[in-house]
Amino acid sequence: MIASALRSLLLATALIAAPSAAAVAQTRDSFSDRNAIAAPVLRAEVQVAGDLVRIGDVIDNAGSAGQIAIYRAPDLGATGTLPVAQVLNTLRAHQVIGVDTRDLKEIKVTRLARALEGKDIEQQIARALERRNGLGDAANLTLTFDRDPGAVRLDMGFSGALQPAIVRYDNRNGRFDITLEIANDNGAAAAKLRFTGTAIETVEAALLTRNVERNEILKLSDFVIERRPKAEFGTDAAARDRAVGMQARRQLRAGQAVKTADLVKPDLVQRDQSVTLTFEAPGIYLTMRGKALENGAEGDVVSVMNLQSKRTLSGTVIGRGQVSISPVTPRAPQGNDTTSSLGAPQPTPVAVATVSSPVAPKTE
Repeated sequence: MIASALRSLLLATALIAAPSAAAVAQTRDSFSDRNAIAAPVLRAEVQVAGDLVRIGDVIDNAGSAGQIAIYRAPDLGATGTLPVAQVLNTLRAHQVIGVDTRDLKEIKVTRLARALEGKDIEQQIARALERRNGLGDAANLTLTFDRDPGAVRLDMGFSGALQPAIVRYDNRNGRFDITLEIANDNGAAAAKLRFTGTAIETVEAALLTRNVERNEILKLSDFVIERRPKAEFGTDAAARDRAVGMQARRQLRAGQAVKTADLVKPDLVQRDQSVTLTFEAPGIYLTMRGKALENGAEGDVVSVMNLQSKRTLSGTVIGRGQVSISPVTPRAPQGNDTTSSLGAPQPTPVAVATVSSPVAPKTE
């Protein structure tokens, strides 16, 4: 019955069954002079910030009686209704009479609240766990709560920012235990919200939409993107943009997440394939027909045969069926030895000491 009443958002019964003598005297004085004070007017809709509804909330021109509490407010963020006849009876009990009802049948009472959506709580917890105990960026964390945080409603006085007060995380099992704190502007104790669950770092994974055979070239339509636990890939997850145009190193299944180890550059040159050989040097550009002697991807150095001279050359794969032959660079002479290109050993110079013979004294 209690839960049903809360769901229907009915307001609770009057707080005060019989007014005190002081309250009666106070309200009688406030309404004694009808010519000096405007008549009280009933409001159709009421919004309250606290847990009590007062006379001044339901009528205009309540005077000093406005602070008298008469009802419990609905739950935080909820709206309830009050029959006007019931409100008038409650007001008469407090000597508030002559109320202009404006032909209203009921009054709507809404209790204001600060709403914390589940996604805001999740983002704050992810930021609290960011780069903690081996975790990565908050945007890459997937959280699973033991209890769905849902939407949390707080009294309007709790206007402070969500701040992590206690943060615990165990990277062995991915469990977290975090308490968030929200300050109150009215000097009340801060609200504390505790959440537990599991945090897993994820990465964007490229999943295949079909079976792929070995050596098949992958296309954009072969992939869909899903987030998967990073532990499944480490640093080997292949991004879709980098996987498109690559060649499958082995047979792959539909639904399988592709790793970089599964991919190789596509062979642009096949063994025994006819290829175009290009030779370029300053002032010279030649093309000739050749035959590849091995497979090669872009940038690979492969052996090719010049079909005209029957010579085997090495070249770099630059495109599909194209191999560039680089000009041979002459070996530069070493040091100051200008004859080293001849290949003949050069004798090492030998220093020769000059010895002067003694001069005999001249005799007469």
